[in-house]
Amino acid sequence: MNHPSLYQLADTIRVLSAEGVQKANSGHPGMPMGCADFAAVLWGKHLRHDPSNPKWLGRDRFVQSAGHGSMLTYSLLHLFGYGLPTEELAQFRQWGSKTPGHPEVGHTAGVEITTGPLGTGVASAVGMAVAAKQLAARTGMTLLDDQKIYALVGDGCMMEGIGAESASLAGHLKLDNLIVFYDDNGITIEGSTAIAFTENVAARYRAYGWRVLTCNGNNISQLDAALTLARATAGTPTLIIGKTQIGHKAPTKAGTHHTHGEPLGADEVAGLKAALGFPADKAFFVPADVKAACDTRIAGVKAEAAAWNAKLDAWKQANAAGAALLEQLTTKAVPTNLLAELLKAVPAKDVATRQSSGDLMQKVGALVPALSGGSADLNGSTKTHLKDGGEFTADNRAGRNIHYGVREFAMGQAAIGMSLYGSAIPYTATFAVFSDFMKPCMRLAALQDQQVLFIFTHDSFFVGEDGPTHEPIEQFLMCRSIPNMTVLRPADSFEAAHCWAAMLANTKGPSCLFLTRQNLENIPEAHRGSINVAKGAYVLSEDPGYEVIVIATGSEVMTAYRSVEALRKEGKKVRLVSMPSVELFLKQDAAYRESVLPAACTKRVTVEAGLTLGWERFAGDKGLKIGLDHFGASAPAKVLAEKFGLTSEAIAEKIRKYLA
Repeated sequence: MNHPSLYQLADTIRVLSAEGVQKANSGHPGMPMGCADFAAVLWGKHLRHDPSNPKWLGRDRFVQSAGHGSMLTYSLLHLFGYGLPTEELAQFRQWGSKTPGHPEVGHTAGVEITTGPLGTGVASAVGMAVAAKQLAARTGMTLLDDQKIYALVGDGCMMEGIGAESASLAGHLKLDNLIVFYDDNGITIEGSTAIAFTENVAARYRAYGWRVLTCNGNNISQLDAALTLARATAGTPTLIIGKTQIGHKAPTKAGTHHTHGEPLGADEVAGLKAALGFPADKAFFVPADVKAACDTRIAGVKAEAAAWNAKLDAWKQANAAGAALLEQLTTKAVPTNLLAELLKAVPAKDVATRQSSGDLMQKVGALVPALSGGSADLNGSTKTHLKDGGEFTADNRAGRNIHYGVREFAMGQAAIGMSLYGSAIPYTATFAVFSDFMKPCMRLAALQDQQVLFIFTHDSFFVGEDGPTHEPIEQFLMCRSIPNMTVLRPADSFEAAHCWAAMLANTKGPSCLFLTRQNLENIPEAHRGSINVAKGAYVLSEDPGYEVIVIATGSEVMTAYRSVEALRKEGKKVRLVSMPSVELFLKQDAAYRESVLPAACTKRVTVEAGLTLGWERFAGDKGLKIGLDHFGASAPAKVLAEKFGLTSEAIAEKIRKYLA
């Protein structure tokens, strides 16, 4: 598009956005109106995409991190052929519409990511940029070399800590395929940003290692020049600081905080339309010249995509090995015999599950090329380094190991971005207690149905001397409370193998794998054939005519097993159930759940080294819940087990009293 057409396009975006918010009587018109010029230049001239194939591999990615201004995205999708009709714009924020309050991936064609919490979108854009570099380098497909990841951020994204974490990481990795536009409008909900935000953003980003460009964010020519420079930048990510006016061109409210989070009002919208030459009696009107220009642009990007696809086909013909790897990565292929192969790799001796998981992970890495990730500076402790994977750095884009540094939140969001990019099964790793830092991204991974593997080690008070700050108590419950999250706590090395198979089979959501620091006794060989992590819980051992069911999980299973052995010597009849995953068990049909936990047996005991809250679901009103409803302490692990009543002897005594 030429510059006059882009100005017309920008004004059309302003009107559509203002009308959508006004019709809903809810939303944020100011940001879309202020960023309309940037959006017009990006989509009208620079963005590589194919509306006939929203998942086209060669497309650039557009991430609206400031997701509250979602009418901007919806206006663009409407104008550029993504099948979002006027009727959907008119149903903004309404039940069942394709135009929810914040963009949602998988819900609206053309939306790349679910954004909402400020800063999370740009952090995921960093992950997309990593994945794009990695895919190109691993396959040798140079067609992806000029692919760009664009993110639109606002003042809130700049203020949030995750924005700083992710920007620091991107600068360190020299992700020159990442271009971020900062909508510097100087306004937040409470008024001018000057009341709370006076830093020099440009200086901060230059210190991170970014190229920083500044321009008038409402000037088409300057925006075009900035994007052209950004696309040509090598060796650094680029931040374009666009000084914009919130609610730009609104007759009386432009530049005020009143346009940020509330409709303009019917009179203001009417005045906007009159000033821009839009008919007063036609809602969501697109001028013929704008429609024609958009149609021409659509035809152009489709032709570019077709030409790119033809080059891809030729590349595949000439590069069989690269093409095969591309297929494995983009389909996130997992062999059907993965579990059998993992069971062959189980360590022979009793070890901590962090160690056995680490050993098993090497096998997974060899069998599942899409597996890629890293830890928050804890590989030596979490055992999550892929030994043959290489390091992802500014100089080696083919590496599968990503060093996130001490940036847990950014790590989790980057992993979501890698998953959304479409060629990786990403994992993250840190201590279980630091899942607190990752809760927002765990929730967003679940909300977006993304297969992200969250690995947490040091999963209980058995961390010992590090004390209560490092001893997770409530974190199991926190993770289990997230809808669409699968939490797994393996009892030993064999269950760990099953857990890895279960995580890789779970393609429609994230998984949390909780692992121990302390060594665990493996389940006796006679019972290993009973292991069934895929169904969440199974009968590990039982006595005919049992009078009580003991349900244990993770590191407490074999402790409970020894407790049950002692009780059996006293004539007690017990069924012992291992429950590595509450979520997987609850997904089973009623018949299977009844076969493991028959309703007729009301005497039940649950055992977990964490909060007992939540276990009443299985223990029932008459059950005994053994756990820890207080914070930990600093002492050797064995001492803590004795003090907290989590030894096999203490558990057996509690069950005796319960049965008396």
